Amino acid sequence: DLGQVGTRGAAPEDSTDEAGSAPAGNVHDRGPKRGARGLLVRTNPVARVLALLVATTPLLITIDPVSAAVAVILELALMPLSGVSARSFFLKATPLLLAAPLGALSMLLYASPGGTVYWQFGPAAVSDHSMWLALGIGLRMCAIVLPAIALLDRIDPTDMGDGLAQILHLPARPVLAALAGARMTSLMAADWKALERARRARGVGDSSRIRSFLRGSFSLLVFALRRSGKLATTMEARGFGAEGKRTWARPSRLRAADAVLMVVAIALPAIALAASIWAGTFAPVGR
Repeated sequence: DLGQVGTRGAAPEDSTDEAGSAPAGNVHDRGPKRGARGLLVRTNPVARVLALLVATTPLLITIDPVSAAVAVILELALMPLSGVSARSFFLKATPLLLAAPLGALSMLLYASPGGTVYWQFGPAAVSDHSMWLALGIGLRMCAIVLPAIALLDRIDPTDMGDGLAQILHLPARPVLAALAGARMTSLMAADWKALERARRARGVGDSSRIRSFLRGSFSLLVFALRRSGKLATTMEARGFGAEGKRTWARPSRLRAADAVLMVVAIALPAIALAASIWAGTFAPVGR
């Protein structure tokens, strides 16, 4: 076990630079986390990532709006089962609300004209074909991002590392290194707030936000380098870099909930593509 580096639920402000002790037992053996909601909390993180790939990759083979619209409708219908709160959903979907219209607009103006041309100015043209493509691209971006919001929400790095090593049987050293990096990254937000409070308490806060950001970034970089160096030494001293087969304190297994998740992930794009074929709008990419 990676100790404090991979301890679930450890508050960032209580973290230390060294790897500490962590209680054994995996979330999948102890039951759902306290306060967690939704059915996805019972699934393995590896199954979630695989389900995301299975649910979204088939949607990339066609650009028609019908399949994307059907996928978005099904995803929104299933979203309440994920346990993602409305506030968290809208916060995480904000980049999508900006990117999807921009992607659709670029396709609307600069796609190859086809059918009736309604407006043209230089290289930009609005036609039946460009409007069809713009609608398909905008909806497809939503159909790909929505499952990511639901499936990747609140994935614990420790559970993910256990799954990668025990289920996918990836080499232990890169898994542990990635887990340590993920844990350190999750602490950077708390470190940034602590640095801001310390600077204000000492009366050295900058009036310029740009100057404050640059100084804070450098301090955060130095702090992260010191912590990572001490963590690397601690992990090496505890034998994390040793060769040979490792044992794991937290068993990670696939359960019935993971099988149900994969069935849903397969059914979602299958229904969407079948609807586009039935409607006669299926348009493979490249044709």
